[in-house]
Amino acid sequence: MREDISFDAEGATLRGWFYAPDGDANGGHPCVVMAHGFSAVKEQHLDDYAEVFAAAGLACVVYDHRGFGASDAAPGRPRQEIDPWEQIRDYQHAVTYAQGRDDVDADRIGAWGSSYSGGHVYVLGAIDRRVKAVSGQAPLVSGRRGFESLVRIDAWAPTWEAFAADRLERARGGEPAMMPVVTDDPTAPAALPTPDSYEWFTRTQKERAPSWRNEVTLRSVELLQGYEPRAFLPLISPTPVQMVVTPNDRLIAGELAAAAYETAVHPKRIVLVPGGHFDAYTGPGFEVSSAAARDWFVEHLRVGK
Repeated sequence: MREDISFDAEGATLRGWFYAPDGDANGGHPCVVMAHGFSAVKEQHLDDYAEVFAAAGLACVVYDHRGFGASDAAPGRPRQEIDPWEQIRDYQHAVTYAQGRDDVDADRIGAWGSSYSGGHVYVLGAIDRRVKAVSGQAPLVSGRRGFESLVRIDAWAPTWEAFAADRLERARGGEPAMMPVVTDDPTAPAALPTPDSYEWFTRTQKERAPSWRNEVTLRSVELLQGYEPRAFLPLISPTPVQMVVTPNDRLIAGELAAAAYETAVHPKRIVLVPGGHFDAYTGPGFEVSSAAARDWFVEHLRVGK
């Protein structure tokens, strides 16, 4: 049911899994391309979603972002660096890989993302018409607003100065500045300085994902600050778009995502998952979030047709 895969992304080798549903492909299965959020790796519950999708007749391409988990960084580039536009282009490479498989129907490709990659699939849906349906879970819709909520206002100026110093050092051939993703001290510098982030990442690293590393380049946060996927939501139509929102999300404001959803054009659907950002991955929240995405793709990728 699950196959280890790799594919080229303009010099970076991306690795992951291919899930094939049971039964005759009838000319190829519909397929969902999937990747994780900010710094996360595929073992942090993406297999659970892929299994739900595959049981409904959907093939899945699940992979790690470049420089994370099992995937390579591009030559000459550091690992643990998150460039949202590179990750969007890698989604496009994953679509191309899926279309090149004999067991996938090239005309029935969907894209799923969560958190940071929830924003990516909205951009992807707007710029790549090979994608026939998108579903974003607990999505980042505004990097600027995310930066302003995660970095204390009195730390904005020192953070911008650190960005500039890091660029000068890297231009001189120095090593990139690094910072932790999470910390047990909410007052200490971290990319995601919330208690639920610390709990989820450290627990899933211990239980499921030993390849996850608690660090990213400082430039990853600088690039987050300038990333605004909500601007692409009105441009996705006529591709069907779904947003799965966690209303009590205090990492990526749930109310901001819900407001951005109103700018999308039909066909669209919003689904609310009780709880906060990480509640969508397990327990009752997972039952709601996985079923909502499954049903969306089954409907719009014409499973069984």
